[in-house]
Amino acid sequence: MAQIVLKSGRERPIQQRHPWVFSGAIETIRGNPADGAVVDVLGPDGAWLARGFWSSQSQIRLRVATWEATQPLDEHWLRQAIARAVRGRASLMSDDETACRLVFSEADGLPGLIVDRYGPYLVIQLLTQGMAARDGAVIATLVALLQPRGIYERGDPEIREKEGLPVHEGQRRGEAPPEHLTLRPITLPGMGGERPALLADLRGGQKTGFYLDQAINRARVGAYCQGAEVLDGFAYTGGFSVYAARAGATALTLIDSSGPALALARANLDLNGLATPAELIEGDVFRILRQFRAAGRRFDVIILDPPKFAHSQAQVERAARGYKDINLLALQLLRPGGLLATFSCSGLVSADLFQKIVFGAALDARRDAQIVERFTQAPDHPVLLSFPESEYLKGLLCRVW
Repeated sequence: MAQIVLKSGRERPIQQRHPWVFSGAIETIRGNPADGAVVDVLGPDGAWLARGFWSSQSQIRLRVATWEATQPLDEHWLRQAIARAVRGRASLMSDDETACRLVFSEADGLPGLIVDRYGPYLVIQLLTQGMAARDGAVIATLVALLQPRGIYERGDPEIREKEGLPVHEGQRRGEAPPEHLTLRPITLPGMGGERPALLADLRGGQKTGFYLDQAINRARVGAYCQGAEVLDGFAYTGGFSVYAARAGATALTLIDSSGPALALARANLDLNGLATPAELIEGDVFRILRQFRAAGRRFDVIILDPPKFAHSQAQVERAARGYKDINLLALQLLRPGGLLATFSCSGLVSADLFQKIVFGAALDARRDAQIVERFTQAPDHPVLLSFPESEYLKGLLCRVW
């Protein structure tokens, strides 16, 4: 087995069970590991520290999967790790239509593996050399454990390119999912209420077909929308709008750059029998909010759930400007006492920085704002304490005066 020896002073993160080894932390490579191969991590003194999967082209050269010297990273380990992740979501699986993330990469000790369940179908992502090299074992394990009707692979071109992996999507086992599949989001014990039905495009939609990480936040934000005129910015397929309408919103305005996504949003409102007046606008959210400001339009609740603005550390400053701009516009469009539900899914933008950005926007808008609630990702996207990078979604619900 190949080994890497860390530079002096660079062993502490691994000792604290952080799963990433960057190229700059490596002093010596012993052997000639192939991409995806199992490699041992040694400290500067030669002491064994951990074991993981090698990637020669990524800045993250090795992703640790075990800190136990006697644990081989074989198919038995893979089966056990996937089974443990699935067991951890058992309480969230309400029925056969439930959509739920079953495996969340490093947070579940399976770096680079995403498995989302949409009723009888599984959608997977293999985003690292280690998992791509074990795709057959992954699929065999999922079939044995869950007996899905079909398994479909989705690619993430940006991440796979960094890993030196070709972009790959397609059917991997069983039946292909239908063009539009009906799902029901997870809920938490005690939240009550019937869950809405929502349509997802598993083959052509964003991510694995739906933003599962907002499942709980949609219900929490919706609860504040009774009697409100609601603007849903970056609406995608209308998940937030469906919950707002179910709670008694009087009017909806949905904005998104994708016409097909808005068509699915309309279908989701119709699927749930929601007759709330809804204006669907295809276009750039920044530009349209500026038009609304110029026209003097006002809203009681504004929801901002934009896509990731920062894909690398070099983009954080630009992302911060984007977040400030869009939140400034929203703050200027709210009636006194209105609510702003604002989110960032950029993992490189911390919760603290995001709050400061919204604070700066409130200052520039000359509006007072109170934080009513804080949001994070749904519980099927757990955060590993030793890997804070797994907490990427953050949000604020602010009352604005």
